Amino acid sequence: MKESEIAVICKALGDENRVQIIKMLTGGELCACKILDAFNITQPTLSHHMKILTDCNLVNSRKEGKWTYYSINNETFSNFKNAVSEFTCKTSTKKKAAGQCCCKD
Repeated sequence: MKESEIAVICKALGDENRVQIIKMLTGGELCACKILDAFNITQPTLSHHMKILTDCNLVNSRKEGKWTYYSINNETFSNFKNAVSEFTCKTSTKKKAAGQCCCKD
């Protein structure tokens, strides 16, 4: 994963509402109306948050009639997790010296 992609994802996750949306989506695909019901925000504000999450590929969207459904993009999350794990391993010299890298699951 490129550094620019990591930075965009970190920026997207820098908003509490977007983190809460991600947590909601870990339970499975949701309609935008269900996400909106959980927040005290307007529909345009939700659309803004969802655009940020979909633009960085953390979230997938699909249209069904007039409704939009959102789900987690597991591939992007896995790549992001691996990239962050690599940072952790590189800074953990004690584990590296002992031959124990946290990147290897």
